[in-house]
Order: sequence, then C-alpha cells, then structure tokens
Amino acid sequence: MTRKLSLTVDGRNIVVYLHKGDLPETVRFSGAVAVDSETMGLSLVRDPLCLVQLSDGGGEAHLVQLDRASYDAPNLKRVLSDPGVLKLFHFARFDVAMFMRDLSLVCAPIYCTKTASRLARTYTDKHGLKDLTKELLGRDISKDQQSSDWGAAELTDAQLAYAAADVLHLHALKEKLDTMLAREGRLEIAQSCFDFLPSRAALDLAGWESVDIFAHS
Repeated sequence: MTRKLSLTVDGRNIVVYLHKGDLPETVRFSGAVAVDSETMGLSLVRDPLCLVQLSDGGGEAHLVQLDRASYDAPNLKRVLSDPGVLKLFHFARFDVAMFMRDLSLVCAPIYCTKTASRLARTYTDKHGLKDLTKELLGRDISKDQQSSDWGAAELTDAQLAYAAADVLHLHALKEKLDTMLAREGRLEIAQSCFDFLPSRAALDLAGWESVDIFAHS
C-alpha cells in the first residue's frame, strides 16, 4: 500500500511517498540514492529498524515503513544491496549495521557525509547533519522529530517531513564535500574509509562497538 503526500520540507514543497512493507517494484532511481533509517533507539542490540528513506535527489522521497514481524522487503533489499548503485548516508556506520542485522544484507557501495566531513572539515568538531547542511548549503533543517515514536502504526505528517528531509540534501552535500576532499588531497583516504564501513558495522554487531581494535592497548 502506498500513500502519496505533498509536504513542506525545509520550506520547500516536495512529494513524499509512504510505502507499507516494501518499495513497489515499479519505483526506479536515477544515479546515486540517498538513504537514511529511523529506529526505536540507538542500541544495535535492543532497538528495531522501523523506516527506511530513499531519494535520488530529484525532489521526491520514498519512505518504506517496514513490517517488523518479517522484514520481508525484497525490492528495498535489491536497491540497498545493488553493487551498481552508490548509496549516500550521513553516519552510514549505524544504518549499515541496522540493515545487516534486520534486513540480512550488506549495503555497498556507500558514501558517508559524516565521515567525509570529519576528513575535510578539520577546522570544526560539528559534523551533525544539521550543522553540515547549514554551513555548506545555507539550509536550516529541523530535528524536532528525531526522538519520536517511529514504531507507531501511523506516522504523523511531521514525522514524514522530518524523515524525508534527512535524504533530500545528501547529494548536494556530497558535491560540496568532494570538492573539499579533493582540495585537501583526501579523496583516496575517504574512499578507503567508505569501503571499510560495512566491516566496521559488522564489528559493531559482533561486540566491538566501543573498542578500537587498532589501538596499541
């Protein structure tokens, strides 16, 4: 079942599609796909995956409200695991771990704007999506719904607008960050970090979430 809504997101009117259970087979994306997820919390042990958001940067957002009893979403899984589709995230480490745990897939290839920001914007310690979007794009996004009930059977328009906002800016952020990474000579090291993120997520799930395995002691 799909519901189509016209919502105001960050001052812009956009079309949001809410799909129950899975992404429709007819949905196709062009180029890289921005991806985010909403969960019941930040624990990889306790909190279930509830919602996955996707956008190819064309002004629409597709939100998949998952069936947590089965996580049977073959069309969504096809997109997330497609080796020919670059997936853009902000803090990919968490989302990729959630997909690995609940959707039983390895999401790759990936690009993480938070990792890119840490490598490029060494003049600041503010690498959250709100700070990044404000500085690089001049847009002020709302995080009011960040701590809301994503497990509810019916999500509010405010929740849907918030969820959509998290994937609407990632393409533009990647473009800005790539320019900075190239300027600082850090594109190659950034790519190596992106390639390692699925392994980092697997380590998190295996119990090394807060352990630096490369540390001396």
